[in-house]
Amino acid sequence: MKLVKVYGSAVFGINSTLITIETSVSKGINFHLVGLPDSAVKESQQRISTALQVNAYHMPRQKVVINMAPADIRKEGAVYDLPLAVSILAATEQIPDDKIENYIIMGELSLDGEVRPIKGALPIAIQARAHGFDGFILPKENAREAAVVDTLKVYGVSNLKEVAGFFKGDNDLQRVEVNTREEFYANVAKQDVDFSDVKGQENVKRALEIAAAGGHNIIMVGPPGAGKTMLAKRLPSIIPPLTLQESLETTKIHSVAGKVEKDSGLITRRPFRAPHHTISDIALVGGGSYPQPGEISLAHNGILFLDELPEFRRSVLEVMRQPLEERKIVISRARFSVEYPANFMLTASMNPCPCGHWNSPDKKCVCPPGTVPKYLSRISGPLLDRIDIHIEVVPVSFSKLSEKILSESSETIRMRVIAAREIQKIRFANEKGVYCNAMMSSTMLRKYCELSEECKNILKTAMERLGLSARAYDRILKVSRTVADLDCSENIKPRHLAESINYRSLDREGWAG
Repeated sequence: MKLVKVYGSAVFGINSTLITIETSVSKGINFHLVGLPDSAVKESQQRISTALQVNAYHMPRQKVVINMAPADIRKEGAVYDLPLAVSILAATEQIPDDKIENYIIMGELSLDGEVRPIKGALPIAIQARAHGFDGFILPKENAREAAVVDTLKVYGVSNLKEVAGFFKGDNDLQRVEVNTREEFYANVAKQDVDFSDVKGQENVKRALEIAAAGGHNIIMVGPPGAGKTMLAKRLPSIIPPLTLQESLETTKIHSVAGKVEKDSGLITRRPFRAPHHTISDIALVGGGSYPQPGEISLAHNGILFLDELPEFRRSVLEVMRQPLEERKIVISRARFSVEYPANFMLTASMNPCPCGHWNSPDKKCVCPPGTVPKYLSRISGPLLDRIDIHIEVVPVSFSKLSEKILSESSETIRMRVIAAREIQKIRFANEKGVYCNAMMSSTMLRKYCELSEECKNILKTAMERLGLSARAYDRILKVSRTVADLDCSENIKPRHLAESINYRSLDREGWAG
Protein backbone atom coordinates (compact mmCIF):
# COMPACT_ATOMS: atom_id res chain seq x y z
CA MET A 1 0.00 0.00 0.00
CA LYS A 2 1.22 3.51 -0.82
CA LEU A 3 0.04 6.73 0.86
CA VAL A 4 0.59 10.15 -0.71
CA LYS A 5 -0.31 13.64 0.52
CA VAL A 6 -1.13 16.52 -1.83
CA TYR A 7 -2.18 19.98 -0.66
CA GLY A 8 -5.05 22.16 -1.85
CA SER A 9 -7.18 24.87 -0.28
CA ALA A 10 -10.80 25.76 0.51
CA VAL A 11 -11.95 29.40 0.45
CA PHE A 12 -14.35 30.65 3.14
CA GLY A 13 -15.26 34.32 3.02
CA ILE A 14 -12.09 36.08 1.89
CA ASN A 15 -9.75 33.67 3.65
CA SER A 16 -8.69 30.12 2.84
CA THR A 17 -8.09 26.91 4.77
CA LEU A 18 -5.42 24.33 3.98
CA ILE A 19 -6.85 21.04 2.66
CA THR A 20 -4.75 17.87 2.80
CA ILE A 21 -5.62 15.27 0.15
CA GLU A 22 -4.48 11.86 1.41
CA THR A 23 -4.56 9.13 -1.24
CA SER A 24 -4.07 5.43 -0.57
CA VAL A 25 -3.90 2.72 -3.26
CA SER A 26 -4.10 -0.88 -2.06
CA LYS A 27 -5.35 -4.33 -3.09
CA GLY A 28 -9.02 -4.53 -3.87
CA ILE A 29 -11.52 -2.63 -5.99
CA ASN A 30 -13.67 0.52 -5.84
CA PHE A 31 -13.00 4.24 -5.57
CA HIS A 32 -13.78 5.96 -2.25
CA LEU A 33 -13.72 9.74 -1.84
CA VAL A 34 -14.37 10.90 1.74
CA GLY A 35 -13.99 14.10 3.77
CA LEU A 36 -17.36 15.84 3.18
CA PRO A 37 -17.10 16.42 -0.60
CA ASP A 38 -20.07 17.96 -2.41
CA SER A 39 -21.58 16.58 -5.65
CA ALA A 40 -19.11 18.44 -7.91
CA VAL A 41 -16.15 16.94 -6.02
CA LYS A 42 -17.66 13.44 -6.11
CA GLU A 43 -18.11 13.71 -9.88
CA SER A 44 -14.38 14.37 -10.28
CA GLN A 45 -13.71 10.62 -10.64
CA GLN A 46 -15.14 10.58 -14.18
CA ARG A 47 -13.32 13.75 -15.24
CA ILE A 48 -9.99 12.57 -13.79
CA SER A 49 -10.28 9.06 -15.25
CA THR A 50 -10.90 10.37 -18.77
CA ALA A 51 -8.23 13.10 -18.51
CA LEU A 52 -5.61 10.54 -17.40
CA GLN A 53 -6.42 8.20 -20.31
CA VAL A 54 -6.31 11.00 -22.89
CA ASN A 55 -2.85 12.03 -21.60
CA ALA A 56 -1.39 8.49 -21.70
CA TYR A 57 -1.78 7.75 -17.98
CA HIS A 58 -4.15 5.26 -16.36
CA MET A 59 -6.62 5.10 -13.52
CA PRO A 60 -5.59 2.31 -11.08
CA ARG A 61 -7.64 -0.89 -11.11
CA GLN A 62 -7.22 -1.22 -7.36
CA LYS A 63 -8.86 0.07 -4.23
CA VAL A 64 -8.40 3.86 -4.12
CA VAL A 65 -9.27 5.75 -0.91
CA ILE A 66 -8.97 9.53 -0.91
CA ASN A 67 -9.52 11.53 2.27
CA MET A 68 -9.85 15.32 2.14
CA ALA A 69 -8.87 16.63 5.58
CA PRO A 70 -10.05 18.31 7.73
CA ALA A 71 -13.07 16.07 7.26
CA ASP A 72 -15.56 18.41 8.98
CA ILE A 73 -15.16 21.20 6.36
CA ARG A 74 -17.34 20.91 3.26
CA LYS A 75 -15.33 20.76 0.01
CA GLU A 76 -17.11 22.48 -2.87
CA GLY A 77 -16.66 22.73 -6.63
CA ALA A 78 -14.51 21.17 -9.33
CA VAL A 79 -11.34 23.05 -8.28
CA TYR A 80 -9.94 19.90 -6.61
CA ASP A 81 -9.72 17.92 -9.88
CA LEU A 82 -6.04 18.70 -10.49
CA PRO A 83 -4.72 17.93 -6.96
CA LEU A 84 -6.81 14.74 -6.87
CA ALA A 85 -5.40 13.66 -10.25
CA VAL A 86 -1.82 14.43 -9.15
CA SER A 87 -2.33 12.46 -5.91
CA ILE A 88 -3.58 9.42 -7.86
CA LEU A 89 -0.61 9.60 -10.26
CA ALA A 90 1.82 9.82 -7.32
CA ALA A 91 0.14 7.04 -5.33
CA THR A 92 0.34 4.71 -8.35
CA GLU A 93 3.98 5.74 -8.96
CA GLN A 94 3.26 7.12 -12.43
CA ILE A 95 5.03 10.29 -11.24
CA PRO A 96 7.55 10.76 -8.35
CA ASP A 97 6.18 12.13 -5.09
CA ASP A 98 9.38 13.67 -3.68
CA LYS A 99 8.48 17.32 -4.54
CA ILE A 100 4.68 17.23 -4.36
CA GLU A 101 4.41 18.22 -0.69
CA ASN A 102 6.19 21.51 -1.41
CA TYR A 103 3.32 22.88 -3.51
CA ILE A 104 -0.33 23.82 -3.25
CA ILE A 105 -2.10 22.58 -6.37
CA MET A 106 -5.54 23.76 -7.57
CA GLY A 107 -7.49 23.57 -10.83
CA GLU A 108 -10.51 22.14 -12.61
CA LEU A 109 -9.93 19.53 -15.32
CA SER A 110 -11.70 19.12 -18.63
CA LEU A 111 -11.99 15.67 -20.20
CA ASP A 112 -8.91 16.25 -22.37
CA GLY A 113 -6.79 17.33 -19.37
CA GLU A 114 -7.04 21.07 -19.93
CA VAL A 115 -6.84 23.04 -16.68
CA ARG A 116 -9.68 25.54 -16.23
CA PRO A 117 -9.73 28.73 -14.08
CA ILE A 118 -10.63 28.82 -10.40
CA LYS A 119 -11.97 31.39 -7.94
CA GLY A 120 -10.07 32.71 -4.94
CA ALA A 121 -6.53 32.39 -6.30
CA LEU A 122 -5.24 35.37 -4.28
CA PRO A 123 -6.46 34.21 -0.81
CA ILE A 124 -5.07 30.73 -1.56
CA ALA A 125 -1.68 32.22 -2.54
CA ILE A 126 -1.59 34.30 0.66
CA GLN A 127 -2.33 31.16 2.69
CA ALA A 128 0.31 29.15 0.80
CA ARG A 129 2.96 31.69 1.71
CA ALA A 130 1.80 31.75 5.35
CA HIS A 131 2.18 27.95 5.56
CA GLY A 132 5.68 28.04 4.07
CA PHE A 133 5.00 26.29 0.75
CA ASP A 134 7.60 26.75 -2.00
CA GLY A 135 5.08 27.30 -4.76
CA PHE A 136 1.53 27.33 -6.07
CA ILE A 137 0.51 25.45 -9.24
CA LEU A 138 -2.76 26.72 -10.72
CA PRO A 139 -4.46 27.53 -14.06
CA LYS A 140 -2.59 29.96 -16.31
CA GLU A 141 -5.56 32.39 -16.35
CA ASN A 142 -5.25 32.92 -12.58
CA ALA A 143 -1.44 33.04 -12.42
CA ARG A 144 -0.95 36.84 -12.46
CA GLU A 145 -3.56 37.21 -9.75
CA ALA A 146 -1.72 34.77 -7.45
CA ALA A 147 1.72 36.17 -8.39
CA VAL A 148 0.84 39.40 -6.57
CA VAL A 149 2.04 37.52 -3.46
CA ASP A 150 5.79 38.02 -3.50
CA THR A 151 8.29 35.36 -2.32
CA LEU A 152 5.87 32.62 -3.48
CA LYS A 153 6.74 30.79 -6.70
CA VAL A 154 3.63 30.78 -8.87
CA TYR A 155 3.35 28.47 -11.89
CA GLY A 156 0.52 28.82 -14.39
CA VAL A 157 -0.32 25.59 -16.25
CA SER A 158 -2.54 24.83 -19.23
CA ASN A 159 -3.01 21.08 -18.93
CA LEU A 160 -2.44 18.01 -16.77
CA LYS A 161 0.51 16.81 -18.87
CA GLU A 162 2.53 19.93 -17.95
CA VAL A 163 2.04 19.27 -14.24
CA ALA A 164 2.92 15.56 -14.52
CA GLY A 165 5.99 16.40 -16.62
CA PHE A 166 7.15 18.95 -14.04
CA PHE A 167 7.15 16.39 -11.21
CA LYS A 168 8.79 13.78 -13.45
CA GLY A 169 11.53 16.25 -14.38
CA ASP A 170 10.68 16.12 -18.10
CA ASN A 171 9.96 19.84 -18.32
CA ASP A 172 10.20 23.04 -16.29
CA LEU A 173 7.22 25.22 -15.57
CA GLN A 174 7.48 28.92 -16.36
CA ARG A 175 7.31 30.96 -13.17
CA VAL A 176 4.92 33.92 -13.34
CA GLU A 177 6.25 37.05 -11.67
CA VAL A 178 4.46 40.34 -11.04
CA ASN A 179 6.12 43.47 -9.69
CA THR A 180 3.21 44.39 -7.43
CA ARG A 181 4.28 47.93 -6.63
CA GLU A 182 5.24 48.71 -10.22
CA GLU A 183 1.91 47.46 -11.58
CA PHE A 184 -0.02 49.28 -8.85
CA TYR A 185 1.63 52.67 -9.34
CA ALA A 186 1.49 52.38 -13.14
CA ASN A 187 -2.30 52.07 -13.16
CA VAL A 188 -3.54 53.70 -9.94
CA ALA A 189 -4.03 57.18 -11.43
CA LYS A 190 -5.79 56.11 -14.65
CA GLN A 191 -9.34 57.40 -15.10
CA ASP A 192 -11.79 56.87 -17.98
CA VAL A 193 -14.03 59.88 -17.22
CA ASP A 194 -13.47 63.42 -15.99
CA PHE A 195 -15.49 66.20 -14.37
CA SER A 196 -14.23 68.61 -17.04
CA ASP A 197 -16.79 67.00 -19.39
CA VAL A 198 -19.70 68.15 -17.19
CA LYS A 199 -21.35 71.42 -18.19
CA GLY A 200 -22.95 73.44 -15.40
CA GLN A 201 -24.17 71.64 -12.24
CA GLU A 202 -21.65 73.52 -10.10
CA ASN A 203 -23.71 73.05 -6.92
CA VAL A 204 -23.92 69.27 -7.49
CA LYS A 205 -20.19 69.02 -8.21
CA ARG A 206 -19.54 70.88 -4.97
CA ALA A 207 -21.77 68.42 -3.07
CA LEU A 208 -19.93 65.46 -4.64
CA GLU A 209 -16.59 67.02 -3.70
CA ILE A 210 -17.73 67.28 -0.07
CA ALA A 211 -19.02 63.69 -0.17
CA ALA A 212 -15.66 62.47 -1.51
CA ALA A 213 -13.68 64.52 1.03
CA GLY A 214 -15.56 63.18 4.04
CA GLY A 215 -16.60 59.72 2.80
CA HIS A 216 -20.26 60.76 3.04
CA ASN A 217 -23.18 58.92 1.47
CA ILE A 218 -25.10 61.11 -0.99
CA ILE A 219 -28.44 61.08 -2.81
CA MET A 220 -29.25 63.17 -5.89
CA VAL A 221 -32.87 64.06 -6.62
CA GLY A 222 -33.91 65.45 -9.99
CA PRO A 223 -35.85 64.90 -13.22
CA PRO A 224 -34.77 62.45 -15.95
CA GLY A 225 -31.90 63.71 -18.10
CA ALA A 226 -30.57 66.16 -15.51
CA GLY A 227 -27.22 64.31 -15.35
CA LYS A 228 -27.47 62.34 -12.09
CA THR A 229 -25.99 59.12 -13.49
CA MET A 230 -23.27 60.95 -15.43
CA LEU A 231 -22.18 62.80 -12.30
CA ALA A 232 -22.21 59.64 -10.18
CA LYS A 233 -19.97 57.81 -12.67
CA ARG A 234 -17.38 60.57 -12.32
CA LEU A 235 -17.30 60.42 -8.52
CA PRO A 236 -14.48 57.77 -8.43
CA SER A 237 -12.25 60.19 -10.36
CA ILE A 238 -12.15 62.65 -7.43
CA ILE A 239 -11.83 60.17 -4.54
CA PRO A 240 -8.25 59.67 -3.28
CA PRO A 241 -6.57 56.76 -5.14
CA LEU A 242 -6.42 53.33 -3.55
CA THR A 243 -3.49 52.61 -1.29
CA LEU A 244 -1.57 49.39 -1.97
CA GLN A 245 -3.16 47.78 1.09
CA GLU A 246 -6.67 48.77 -0.07
CA SER A 247 -5.86 47.46 -3.54
CA LEU A 248 -4.90 44.05 -2.14
CA GLU A 249 -8.06 43.94 0.03
CA THR A 250 -10.25 44.79 -2.96
CA THR A 251 -8.51 42.28 -5.24
CA LYS A 252 -8.99 39.58 -2.61
CA ILE A 253 -12.77 40.05 -2.62
CA HIS A 254 -12.99 40.16 -6.41
CA SER A 255 -10.77 37.06 -6.57
CA VAL A 256 -13.20 35.10 -4.37
CA ALA A 257 -16.04 36.18 -6.67
CA GLY A 258 -14.02 35.23 -9.78
CA LYS A 259 -14.14 38.78 -11.15
CA VAL A 260 -10.43 39.58 -11.56
CA GLU A 261 -9.47 39.97 -15.22
CA LYS A 262 -6.99 37.30 -16.34
CA ASP A 263 -4.48 39.85 -17.69
CA SER A 264 -4.55 41.87 -14.47
CA GLY A 265 -2.88 40.99 -11.20
CA LEU A 266 -4.27 43.84 -9.10
CA ILE A 267 -7.40 45.99 -8.99
CA THR A 268 -5.86 49.45 -8.96
CA ARG A 269 -8.94 51.67 -9.33
CA ARG A 270 -11.72 52.12 -6.84
CA PRO A 271 -14.67 49.85 -7.64
CA PHE A 272 -17.85 51.41 -9.02
CA ARG A 273 -20.76 48.98 -8.73
CA ALA A 274 -24.15 49.93 -10.18
CA PRO A 275 -26.62 47.02 -9.75
CA HIS A 276 -30.01 47.14 -11.51
CA HIS A 277 -33.07 47.86 -9.36
CA THR A 278 -34.37 44.31 -9.91
CA ILE A 279 -31.48 42.88 -7.84
CA SER A 280 -32.33 40.46 -5.02
CA ASP A 281 -31.31 41.06 -1.42
CA ILE A 282 -28.91 38.06 -1.52
CA ALA A 283 -27.22 39.37 -4.67
CA LEU A 284 -26.80 42.76 -3.00
CA VAL A 285 -25.42 41.75 0.40
CA GLY A 286 -24.05 38.31 -0.45
CA GLY A 287 -25.03 34.78 0.52
CA GLY A 288 -26.45 31.73 -1.21
CA SER A 289 -26.04 28.02 -0.44
CA TYR A 290 -22.30 28.46 -0.88
CA PRO A 291 -21.86 32.08 0.34
CA GLN A 292 -20.41 34.49 -2.17
CA PRO A 293 -19.71 38.23 -1.78
CA GLY A 294 -22.54 40.53 -2.90
CA GLU A 295 -22.48 43.92 -4.59
CA ILE A 296 -21.85 45.77 -1.32
CA SER A 297 -18.65 43.77 -0.78
CA LEU A 298 -17.58 44.09 -4.41
CA ALA A 299 -17.93 47.87 -3.84
CA HIS A 300 -15.56 47.69 -0.81
CA ASN A 301 -13.17 50.67 -0.84
CA GLY A 302 -15.23 52.16 -3.67
CA ILE A 303 -18.73 53.29 -4.59
CA LEU A 304 -22.09 51.53 -4.67
CA PHE A 305 -24.39 53.46 -7.00
CA LEU A 306 -28.12 52.77 -6.74
CA ASP A 307 -29.90 54.46 -9.64
CA GLU A 308 -33.65 55.08 -9.26
CA LEU A 309 -33.50 54.27 -5.54
CA PRO A 310 -37.30 54.06 -4.90
CA GLU A 311 -37.59 51.37 -7.59
CA PHE A 312 -35.52 48.92 -5.51
CA ARG A 313 -37.57 46.52 -3.43
CA ARG A 314 -37.91 47.71 0.16
CA SER A 315 -36.48 44.44 1.52
CA VAL A 316 -33.37 44.95 -0.62
CA LEU A 317 -32.80 48.46 0.72
CA GLU A 318 -33.43 47.48 4.33
CA VAL A 319 -30.72 44.79 4.37
CA MET A 320 -28.16 47.55 3.71
CA ARG A 321 -28.84 49.30 7.01
CA GLN A 322 -26.48 47.17 9.12
CA PRO A 323 -23.58 47.11 6.58
CA LEU A 324 -23.81 50.90 6.23
CA GLU A 325 -23.23 51.25 9.97
CA GLU A 326 -20.79 48.40 10.66
CA ARG A 327 -19.01 48.42 7.25
CA LYS A 328 -19.07 44.64 7.07
CA ILE A 329 -21.61 41.87 6.47
CA VAL A 330 -21.75 38.57 8.33
CA ILE A 331 -23.51 35.67 6.55
CA SER A 332 -24.47 32.89 8.95
CA ARG A 333 -25.22 29.27 8.12
CA ALA A 334 -25.94 26.30 10.39
CA ARG A 335 -22.35 25.00 10.29
CA PHE A 336 -20.38 28.20 9.82
CA SER A 337 -20.50 31.94 9.22
CA VAL A 338 -18.42 34.08 6.87
CA GLU A 339 -17.62 37.76 7.07
CA TYR A 340 -17.14 40.04 4.07
CA PRO A 341 -15.94 43.66 4.35
CA ALA A 342 -18.35 46.28 3.01
CA ASN A 343 -16.76 49.69 3.48
CA PHE A 344 -18.33 51.61 0.58
CA MET A 345 -19.72 55.04 -0.22
CA LEU A 346 -23.42 54.84 -1.03
CA THR A 347 -24.35 57.10 -3.93
CA ALA A 348 -27.99 57.10 -4.97
CA SER A 349 -30.19 58.95 -7.42
CA MET A 350 -33.94 59.23 -7.83
CA ASN A 351 -36.69 61.10 -9.62
CA PRO A 352 -38.77 63.35 -7.33
CA CYS A 353 -41.99 61.62 -8.43
CA PRO A 354 -43.15 58.76 -10.73
CA CYS A 355 -43.38 61.02 -13.79
CA GLY A 356 -40.08 62.65 -12.85
CA HIS A 357 -41.08 66.30 -13.27
CA TRP A 358 -42.23 67.46 -9.84
CA ASN A 359 -40.57 70.81 -9.05
CA SER A 360 -39.13 70.92 -12.61
CA PRO A 361 -38.74 74.42 -14.11
CA ASP A 362 -39.52 73.19 -17.64
CA LYS A 363 -42.23 70.51 -17.47
CA LYS A 364 -45.38 70.18 -15.41
CA CYS A 365 -45.82 67.22 -13.05
CA VAL A 366 -48.79 65.05 -14.07
CA CYS A 367 -48.85 62.87 -10.94
CA PRO A 368 -52.14 62.82 -8.94
CA PRO A 369 -52.25 64.67 -5.58
CA GLY A 370 -50.49 62.80 -2.78
CA THR A 371 -48.36 60.74 -5.18
CA VAL A 372 -45.09 62.55 -4.46
CA PRO A 373 -44.99 61.93 -0.67
CA LYS A 374 -46.05 58.33 -1.29
CA TYR A 375 -43.25 57.87 -3.84
CA LEU A 376 -40.63 59.32 -1.50
CA SER A 377 -41.90 57.18 1.39
CA ARG A 378 -40.60 54.08 -0.43
CA ILE A 379 -37.25 55.00 1.09
CA SER A 380 -37.45 54.33 4.83
CA GLY A 381 -36.44 56.87 7.44
CA PRO A 382 -33.68 54.64 8.91
CA LEU A 383 -32.04 54.29 5.47
CA LEU A 384 -32.39 58.01 4.74
CA ASP A 385 -30.83 58.63 8.15
CA ARG A 386 -27.63 57.00 6.88
CA ILE A 387 -27.36 59.33 3.87
CA ASP A 388 -25.53 62.52 4.85
CA ILE A 389 -26.02 64.69 1.78
CA HIS A 390 -29.23 65.31 -0.19
CA ILE A 391 -28.86 67.46 -3.29
CA GLU A 392 -31.41 68.56 -5.87
CA VAL A 393 -30.29 68.33 -9.51
CA VAL A 394 -31.95 70.59 -12.09
CA PRO A 395 -31.61 70.30 -15.89
CA VAL A 396 -28.80 72.28 -17.52
CA SER A 397 -29.81 75.14 -19.80
CA PHE A 398 -28.90 75.19 -23.50
CA SER A 399 -26.56 78.14 -23.02
CA LYS A 400 -24.54 76.14 -20.48
CA LEU A 401 -24.50 72.99 -22.63
CA SER A 402 -23.20 74.89 -25.66
CA GLU A 403 -20.36 76.57 -23.79
CA LYS A 404 -16.89 75.64 -25.05
CA ILE A 405 -15.16 76.49 -21.77
CA LEU A 406 -13.96 73.36 -19.97
CA SER A 407 -15.09 72.86 -16.40
CA GLU A 408 -12.72 72.15 -13.52
CA SER A 409 -10.91 68.85 -14.03
CA SER A 410 -11.20 65.82 -11.76
CA GLU A 411 -7.49 66.05 -10.93
CA THR A 412 -7.89 69.59 -9.56
CA ILE A 413 -10.86 68.59 -7.41
CA ARG A 414 -9.09 65.42 -6.27
CA MET A 415 -6.11 67.40 -4.96
CA ARG A 416 -8.46 69.37 -2.67
CA VAL A 417 -10.14 66.14 -1.55
CA ILE A 418 -6.78 64.51 -0.77
CA ALA A 419 -5.73 67.57 1.26
CA ALA A 420 -8.96 67.34 3.31
CA ARG A 421 -8.46 63.59 3.85
CA GLU A 422 -4.92 64.23 5.13
CA ILE A 423 -6.36 66.58 7.78
CA GLN A 424 -8.80 63.83 8.82
CA LYS A 425 -6.03 61.23 8.86
CA ILE A 426 -4.13 63.30 11.42
CA ARG A 427 -7.31 64.03 13.42
CA PHE A 428 -8.30 60.38 13.73
CA ALA A 429 -4.79 58.96 14.16
CA ASN A 430 -5.69 57.64 17.62
CA GLU A 431 -9.22 56.51 16.72
CA LYS A 432 -9.22 52.84 15.72
CA GLY A 433 -11.07 52.07 12.48
CA VAL A 434 -11.95 55.73 11.79
CA TYR A 435 -10.29 57.57 8.93
CA CYS A 436 -12.92 60.01 7.60
CA ASN A 437 -15.57 62.33 9.01
CA ALA A 438 -18.48 60.14 7.95
CA MET A 439 -17.31 57.44 10.37
CA MET A 440 -17.43 59.64 13.48
CA SER A 441 -19.50 58.41 16.42
CA SER A 442 -21.68 60.67 18.61
CA THR A 443 -18.84 60.89 21.14
CA MET A 444 -16.41 62.02 18.46
CA LEU A 445 -18.90 64.62 17.21
CA ARG A 446 -18.85 66.32 20.60
CA LYS A 447 -15.05 66.20 20.58
CA TYR A 448 -14.29 67.29 17.01
CA CYS A 449 -17.36 69.36 16.05
CA GLU A 450 -17.63 71.99 18.75
CA LEU A 451 -19.88 74.90 17.77
CA SER A 452 -19.66 78.54 18.76
CA GLU A 453 -22.76 80.25 20.17
CA GLU A 454 -23.38 81.88 16.78
CA CYS A 455 -23.27 78.47 15.05
CA LYS A 456 -25.58 76.94 17.65
CA ASN A 457 -28.12 79.70 17.05
CA ILE A 458 -27.94 79.21 13.26
CA LEU A 459 -28.48 75.47 13.62
CA LYS A 460 -31.36 75.95 16.07
CA THR A 461 -33.08 78.46 13.78
CA ALA A 462 -32.61 76.21 10.73
CA MET A 463 -34.09 73.18 12.45
CA GLU A 464 -37.13 75.19 13.60
CA ARG A 465 -37.82 77.18 10.42
CA LEU A 466 -37.04 74.52 7.84
CA GLY A 467 -38.67 71.73 9.81
CA LEU A 468 -35.51 69.63 9.84
CA SER A 469 -35.86 66.31 11.62
CA ALA A 470 -33.82 65.42 14.70
CA ARG A 471 -31.87 62.80 12.73
CA ALA A 472 -30.47 65.59 10.55
CA TYR A 473 -28.52 67.07 13.48
CA ASP A 474 -25.57 64.63 13.50
CA ARG A 475 -25.39 64.57 9.71
CA ILE A 476 -25.20 68.36 9.52
CA LEU A 477 -22.33 68.39 12.02
CA LYS A 478 -20.37 65.71 10.09
CA VAL A 479 -20.81 67.50 6.77
CA SER A 480 -19.93 70.86 8.39
CA ARG A 481 -16.69 69.33 9.67
CA THR A 482 -15.83 68.21 6.11
CA VAL A 483 -16.67 71.62 4.61
CA ALA A 484 -14.37 73.20 7.21
CA ASP A 485 -11.61 70.71 6.31
CA LEU A 486 -11.90 71.63 2.63
CA ASP A 487 -11.60 75.26 3.73
CA CYS A 488 -8.52 74.30 5.87
CA SER A 489 -10.33 75.71 8.89
CA GLU A 490 -9.67 74.33 12.37
CA ASN A 491 -13.12 75.36 13.63
CA ILE A 492 -16.58 75.05 12.10
CA LYS A 493 -17.69 78.53 11.06
CA PRO A 494 -21.20 79.85 10.31
CA ARG A 495 -20.66 79.63 6.53
CA HIS A 496 -19.65 75.97 6.81
CA LEU A 497 -22.74 75.19 8.85
CA ALA A 498 -25.02 77.13 6.50
CA GLU A 499 -23.75 75.19 3.49
CA SER A 500 -24.23 71.80 5.16
CA ILE A 501 -27.80 72.72 6.22
CA ASN A 502 -28.63 73.14 2.53
CA TYR A 503 -27.71 69.49 1.95
CA ARG A 504 -30.67 68.12 3.96
CA SER A 505 -33.43 68.65 1.37
CA LEU A 506 -35.33 65.44 2.03
CA ASP A 507 -35.50 66.13 5.79
CA ARG A 508 -37.46 69.33 5.35
CA GLU A 509 -41.09 69.12 6.31
CA GLY A 510 -43.29 69.74 3.33
CA TRP A 511 -40.43 69.31 0.83
CA ALA A 512 -42.64 67.07 -1.30
CA GLY A 513 -45.71 69.21 -1.02
